[in-house]
Amino acid sequence: MQKIEKLDGMPTYSPEDKTTFKIEKREYEGQEIDVIMRKGHPGITIDEVNKLRAEGKQVPDFSICAKYNPRTYTATKAAPHIICEQDVACVLRDGTKIYSDIYRPANAAEPIPVIICWGPFGKRPHEGQDGWKLMGVPPQTVSEMAKFEAADPAYWCHHGYAVANVDPRGVGNSEGDVNLWGIEDGKDGYDYVEWIAKQPWCNGKTSFFGNSGVCMVVWRIAAQQPPHLSCIAAWEGTGNMYTESLTFNGIPRPGFENGIVTACACKNWIEDLGNMYLKHPYYDAYWRSKTPVWENIKVPAYVCGGMCHFHLRGSVVGFRKIRSPKKWLRLHRDMEWPDTYNPDNMEDLRKFYDRYLKDIRNGWEFTPKVRVDVMDAYNFDYIPNKPEKEFPIARTVYQKLYLNAEDGSMTLNPSVKTSELVYDSKTGMASFGIKFDQDTEIIGYMKLHLFIECRGHDNMDLFVFIKKYNAEGTYIPIDCMGFDYRGAWGQSRASRRELDLSESTDYQPVMAHQKDEPLEQGKVYELDVEIHPHARIWHKGEELRVEITPEFIKTDWYEDHGMNFYTDNGPDGTKHVIHTGGEYPSYLQIPTIPPKYQSGDYKYKG
Repeated sequence: MQKIEKLDGMPTYSPEDKTTFKIEKREYEGQEIDVIMRKGHPGITIDEVNKLRAEGKQVPDFSICAKYNPRTYTATKAAPHIICEQDVACVLRDGTKIYSDIYRPANAAEPIPVIICWGPFGKRPHEGQDGWKLMGVPPQTVSEMAKFEAADPAYWCHHGYAVANVDPRGVGNSEGDVNLWGIEDGKDGYDYVEWIAKQPWCNGKTSFFGNSGVCMVVWRIAAQQPPHLSCIAAWEGTGNMYTESLTFNGIPRPGFENGIVTACACKNWIEDLGNMYLKHPYYDAYWRSKTPVWENIKVPAYVCGGMCHFHLRGSVVGFRKIRSPKKWLRLHRDMEWPDTYNPDNMEDLRKFYDRYLKDIRNGWEFTPKVRVDVMDAYNFDYIPNKPEKEFPIARTVYQKLYLNAEDGSMTLNPSVKTSELVYDSKTGMASFGIKFDQDTEIIGYMKLHLFIECRGHDNMDLFVFIKKYNAEGTYIPIDCMGFDYRGAWGQSRASRRELDLSESTDYQPVMAHQKDEPLEQGKVYELDVEIHPHARIWHKGEELRVEITPEFIKTDWYEDHGMNFYTDNGPDGTKHVIHTGGEYPSYLQIPTIPPKYQSGDYKYKG
């Protein structure tokens, strides 16, 4: 088994290195755990930014530390109706001061609700960034008042809301050390909610909004159940930090979080998630402290998930597991940023907020509990915003497509003859396909159940994509933000094949990540691959193809550039084997959706 001793681009923890690292002792589940803290990037001012640019150098993302400057002022000349209270201090339960910029309508006739935006990326990113912009969002759509991945005061103040851009503990000029995505963030968020709800201009109702990194903390804070948290809008938020970010289902990928640790403006210390992964390679009490206690979340919730984004798994698991009696899910085919600032979606969110932050009886409850973009080809949708009552959809028919290594096909019935497909552990691929004889709508979780063997090593990694090919055999991608995107995906590490039986369902296998079980030579093992939710139509004559690779194959899709995995596939010459047929009934399970209504040849898909 491969053991990772250090990570590329990251200083390796050493107890002797007191300038780079310190240990903070914390208790999780009754265990005392040494949490590694790394000395933070102190942040750079606008003067330093201008100097770097004059020298032709790049300004690191999220490293801007706006000057501490408490004041109240008119937000911009273009928005004289908005005032900003800048660098307002909130004292947390342990005496730590954190700072926020609070934007609100200048002439509000009565107390108003507040939308809180909380995350480690800096509360005034426009001060120093080279052109305030978001990929996929037209220039000047979002004002300079907005925090990265958060609510835009230019829109929300116009509609009678305050927006609080918060620098959490340790970020920017806020005191303390930065904690990332855990229970500590949750407790601090609780304190902030209860403080801001008591401000004289506030009506006592609060919510959190954000996507991606500004959404992930929403789950953690809501799980703490602050009394004045009225509802949440959680758009694109990772849930389980271990299996969705530091690793992808056990295959290490700590570089993304290390990038945040490295770049975040922090004058003190920041939690070093990469080095914590090296010290805690299994899903233990430390990592569980970073998974939301879903059942504690009971306020109304509007949840979104993008089907081309790695936040998808957490978004859907969160929607399924929270105990909110009033919850809505929208699964879309866009990237998080253009989806967030799309005017139709902003207006939709405003209806939700008007209902639960202003008590306006606007008929929001008529909104379908679940809306799904059923994708087809390129940027064409088969059914946009398909309305459903639940997710997974109750009328789903799960169908097994059995793999046949002899000819690379998939069939409805398993072959009685055993066969094997052998591919190289570095550059090879296994591919299996089926052409549908009728239109087939797939919405929900797919699962790949394999019988595997590794020849020449004791482990193997599998990266799986579910692709679409037309009747002529041409690959048909999805278009997302101008890039080709493959389709549904999943990953699995063979040595982590043990299932968590308390979390797994028939449609979603969940790995326990409690130990490594090396593969023995000559032995065949069963392995389940969890495939993240998807929604797509395959028309009659089109082919669904499963493609399995040992390494992640990057494409032009921009997220692929950050997918740097530490795979464990053995030395050159190692072979991976997929066994099928007979005693090895490998299969892909797909969630097919029958028509909502059928009369003779007429079918209503909905």
